[in-house]
Amino acid sequence: MRHCALVLVFALVAACGNGAPPPIDGSELPVEWLRIGTHRISAEIARTPAERNRGLMFRESLPTDHGMLFVFQDDRVRGFWMRNTPLPLTIAYADAAGRIVHIADLEPHVETPVSSRYPARYALEMRRDWFRDHAVFPGDRIEGIPKSSPSGS
Repeated sequence: MRHCALVLVFALVAACGNGAPPPIDGSELPVEWLRIGTHRISAEIARTPAERNRGLMFRESLPTDHGMLFVFQDDRVRGFWMRNTPLPLTIAYADAAGRIVHIADLEPHVETPVSSRYPARYALEMRRDWFRDHAVFPGDRIEGIPKSSPSGS
């Protein structure tokens, strides 16, 4: 009996892995766990200008509770567009503390930028209506944001 319990414990530890989110097929970006309130999100982290410019272009789908976090070096009004992006998305702009300052819907393939209205250091794109469906609003905080690096200008 003791042997069975040990085997079960080792199996559970192996199944949990190192706690890192699963990689996303076709993405070369690092993936981190984020949290907004009680909601856990796996997010690809786009830090460099090239990574941010590519964003979620050409993606046909996103896994449940998965998105992309765009990390910048400074706080300023940001604008995002949907060139070559077929997915309907919602974006949450957040300040340096991770506090959401604005949430907006993004229409597939529309190249008119959608502004953050307020200075933002981060932008989190999720499937359309994810924030509404999870009762996430401006003023809520994104936790677990990795620190920006000097190369992420």
